[in-house]
Amino acid sequence: MAVEIIDGGINAPAGFKTCGLRAGIKEGKTNKDMAMIYSQVPANVAGTFTRNIVKAAPVKWDSKVVFEEGTAQAVVINVAVANASTGLPGMKDAEDTAEYAAKKLGLKKENVLVASTGVIGFRLPMDKIKSGIDMLVPALSEERQAALDAANAILTTDTHKKEIAVTFEIDGKKATIGAMCKGSGMIHPNMGTMLSFITTDVDIDKDLLQKTLREVVSKTFNMVSVDGDTSTNDTCLILANGLLKNKKIEGEGKDLDEFKAALYTVAEFLAKNIAKDGEGATRLFTAHVVGAPDYETARILAKSIITSNLTKAAIFGRDANCGRIMCAMGYSGAEFDPDKTDVTIKSSEGSIKLVENGLNTDFSEEEALKILTPDEITAECDIKSGEFEATAWGCDLTYDYVKINADYRS
Repeated sequence: MAVEIIDGGINAPAGFKTCGLRAGIKEGKTNKDMAMIYSQVPANVAGTFTRNIVKAAPVKWDSKVVFEEGTAQAVVINVAVANASTGLPGMKDAEDTAEYAAKKLGLKKENVLVASTGVIGFRLPMDKIKSGIDMLVPALSEERQAALDAANAILTTDTHKKEIAVTFEIDGKKATIGAMCKGSGMIHPNMGTMLSFITTDVDIDKDLLQKTLREVVSKTFNMVSVDGDTSTNDTCLILANGLLKNKKIEGEGKDLDEFKAALYTVAEFLAKNIAKDGEGATRLFTAHVVGAPDYETARILAKSIITSNLTKAAIFGRDANCGRIMCAMGYSGAEFDPDKTDVTIKSSEGSIKLVENGLNTDFSEEEALKILTPDEITAECDIKSGEFEATAWGCDLTYDYVKINADYRS
């Protein structure tokens, strides 16, 4: 059974409930601003987190839960306030959030994860957080609408929800992974993404779950960039509650391969949607580097191309300025031979080679403009030095990005 995308979200796997609603964290708004994920049984948990030295309180709390406890049963998420750069009082707020939710759910606080996103430097309004938890707990549901509400409740400057569910076969049984994420600005992940939550009913060893998540994140979420800013709150969490009752996955083999393929499908889908929904963006910009001597070389080159502001601006302007791409590859730090490199741009309108063996081709500017017009553009760069490849996802850089971030707090 191949990986199949189904209509569903974060509560698609057996035993998971969720909900999202408005707690009124920020005055004058009408959006949903709190969500909760709940597993009916304890779940093995794995996570990847920001490497920004300025780590938000929820990142520190969740790291303890993931690496010291290893199991969790609930996640409480809020928007509007990031609870970052808040010191010991912020840590107390994160712990108090977990403790309050734990009491309402009949759990230990160490089995409750918390996640926050929003403005840095402000403490959580704990009265509204607790009031929100009071409303969330009785609203938990397995219904499809509950997943939609949760996916919408975690958004900030995102223009739309980002969720997915897939089914696949493990040990002769139909397994499920559900997921949701948010991310639009301050996106340049390093061992996580803005906020991403994944659930599954598969029974898998927790250390193997952590290893698998890291491997998948490194090739998906960590290959995304909107603006080069690594957030203080980057978090990717996965809960595996084992209710599929499959033979536990404890090592390499067919079942792990199937699980990893399904998890990659989910993470790649969310990563691409984060890039496409970059603040102010009009185009998804993909860099695909092929012919590399090893994966790391391909990864570095692809990431450098999609993070180049000059290249991103050229994509916005539909300018086939291949010099921007070659320049970004050149300062990436990866070793390659520019005189052997080809650069081709592709879209639904076709493809055109801009560079061949390091030299500009006599391409048609009119044809290039046509190919650069759709909302998804790919630059394929062949360095002709091996069999490895890597893909990175970004977006164009527009006037609206500046407008959005010039008055973000207001």
